[in-house]
Amino acid sequence: MQVFELTIPYAWKGQTQYIHPVLIETPDNLFLVDGGYAGFMPLIAEAMTTYDRTLDQLTGIIITHHDIDHCGALAEIKEAFPHIKVYASWLEALYLSGKRKSQRLHQIQSLLPSIPKEERAEALAFQAKLESMKPVAVDVYLDETWHADIWAIPTPGHTLGHISLYIPSLKTLIAADAFVIEDNRFEIANIQYTLDLPNAIASIHKIRQFPIEKVICYHGGTVTENLEQRFDELLTFF
Repeated sequence: MQVFELTIPYAWKGQTQYIHPVLIETPDNLFLVDGGYAGFMPLIAEAMTTYDRTLDQLTGIIITHHDIDHCGALAEIKEAFPHIKVYASWLEALYLSGKRKSQRLHQIQSLLPSIPKEERAEALAFQAKLESMKPVAVDVYLDETWHADIWAIPTPGHTLGHISLYIPSLKTLIAADAFVIEDNRFEIANIQYTLDLPNAIASIHKIRQFPIEKVICYHGGTVTENLEQRFDELLTFF
């Protein structure tokens, strides 16, 4: 079992931002965990070369939740490599497949009337991106019994069906957006847009009970030091 953090830079509002998808390699499979925005397939392919891995070697893509920066590139990867299976929680699968309207689309539409006029154009552009997302069928629903060596932990809050992944043999947590790293601290991901904050806090309490020696956040990358202190500092505010 091996876990590889990918670092993908991209431009956002004149600054360089980063996301950190993850590769999980088992004796039988190579999984990509989350896949960036639409158009990011070449960036993912380039990042994978760091570990001498290629997109055509993937057997599966695990989507932690239906947010545009996590699954925007899913359709293009699936179209290019139809053999790749898609994995997600049953609830997020409803949104990925288009059976339910995007949670974020519901949210932005409900917020639009209260958004200041000078920010309205950006909000409408974001809404258009959400509406343009291509649905993708999910092949496998994930739960905590899915895989003996990769635990899919329900961590609702950021979205309703959000999952994080825990690798017990490596004591590694792939947090996705259960929390992020900002200024070297653990923080709630986009707290103003968290769909269920009490559940998000409960999810952090839940996952910190696991023996964890490494955390990989989609926004922030890898942390291995002072994990208990970081959790304590985050939860002190709630």
